[in-house]
Amino acid sequence: MKLSRRSWFIITLGFYVMVAASLFVVYFQHAQEREQLKEDLVSARSRLSSVHIEQLTQRQDVLEGNLNQAYEQYEVDKEKFVQPIESIIVSNILYSMARANSVNITEMRAADVCNDEVEGVPCLALTIDAKVKGYVADLAAFITQLNSDLTTAVVKSVNIDIPPPGNSGIPSAGINVVIYTHEER
Repeated sequence: MKLSRRSWFIITLGFYVMVAASLFVVYFQHAQEREQLKEDLVSARSRLSSVHIEQLTQRQDVLEGNLNQAYEQYEVDKEKFVQPIESIIVSNILYSMARANSVNITEMRAADVCNDEVEGVPCLALTIDAKVKGYVADLAAFITQLNSDLTTAVVKSVNIDIPPPGNSGIPSAGINVVIYTHEER
């Protein structure tokens, strides 16, 4: 089948109309996308202009300072948790002795373990301050047992408080004990 000139013209015209319509659709979509990108760019620029680099730098410096301070505090706290192991063991021994002698330890403080020297021998020393309540005979028995059972300990001071007769108070004692060990840190 042979096509006439007019048919070729219509086919060619139809082809060009379809190509033009396709190009128009693509151009229109591209123009819409370009407008959306321009709006996004304007929005991003306005948000970026509201961000102040100096404030962010200052905030970063403050946060880094807080982080350093927190890390230093962590190191200090870590040391506190490492040292009391010795005092926990000693505390358990003291509470057992208190039970055995019918006295109550009402307060106990342990200082940090420190380096010391006894008769020229380097050692570690743990100082414990305790307040104990009980009858005078029981307090004396407790203090005596501290001296005899803790062979590496020295009772540095004892302050016994005996209430006056007729007072319903319970006798108490403030005890300062230093426990020595030859372990190296």
